[in-house]
Amino acid sequence: MSETAINFDREVDARGLNCPLPILRAKKALSELEAGQVLKVVSTDSGSQRDFEAFSRQTGHELLRTDTGDREWTFYLKHR
Repeated sequence: MSETAINFDREVDARGLNCPLPILRAKKALSELEAGQVLKVVSTDSGSQRDFEAFSRQTGHELLRTDTGDREWTFYLKHR
């Protein structure tokens, strides 16, 4: 099912939250991490994949991987 596991430093459960809340929760969590640390975000918002791709481009935080499940997306962001 999953590719190689990614080690992460913090996780945000944004299931059941709609845009823009998953991004806002991720932004807050990233502000508490140090450069190089990884944030895992789990979301059920259908627009979250597009939102996290745009967020990564705009902020410079690297989107390491997106895992797609059954109506659930998991994002791994590396703090810049």
